[in-house]
Amino acid sequence: MGISVLVIQNLGRQIQGKWIWKHLNFELHPGERCAIAGEAGAGKSLLLRAIAALDPIQTGNLAFQGKNLSDWFIPQYRTQVLYLHQRPALLEGTVEQNLQVIYKMTVHRSRDSYQKQRILEYLSILGRSEDFLDRPTHALSGGEAQITAFLRALLCSPSVLLFDEPTASLDARTEQQFEHLVQCWQQEDPKRSYFWTSHDPEQLERMTDRRLTLKRL
Repeated sequence: MGISVLVIQNLGRQIQGKWIWKHLNFELHPGERCAIAGEAGAGKSLLLRAIAALDPIQTGNLAFQGKNLSDWFIPQYRTQVLYLHQRPALLEGTVEQNLQVIYKMTVHRSRDSYQKQRILEYLSILGRSEDFLDRPTHALSGGEAQITAFLRALLCSPSVLLFDEPTASLDARTEQQFEHLVQCWQQEDPKRSYFWTSHDPEQLERMTDRRLTLKRL
């Protein structure tokens, strides 16, 4: 398997004095497609948020690319280990303005300028035309907001994506297109990896090769 891209060591999380999970150990290798499974309340989203450095780590340690999380500049880390929310937050304005905003962030200043052709290729895979970029975000459906957030994430060129029920608001056809775009993203760089949560066991079978199962304590 080679060197692990992400290492979880003895991780634990509790809420109001009750452990959700603890003594969690796992290694994610380059190119892996891993499911985070478990019944409702097992803390799947909480684990994704901890991996994304959105919630503090209470016990244990997390390392990315051989460096402890505490040694990372967190804004930089979050561009490489990127969490896709079930209900993404979008700025007022158009879809395209939401995509362009990442280039205004200090951590992205060294990146190439906005790659519209790349976005149009992604939109084509998603069955959307260029007109989608002109849509105001307040008029987007839940599924369209998820698509916008995913496109914005891809522009960051992350090494690890954390998918939290990413197709929950999509119809069957768009779900298929979304999955295809995920596959294309990974094929662009076979070292890219992801974690995926879903209530759909068939989707987990399609989109993942390995499973981390959380059990309620």
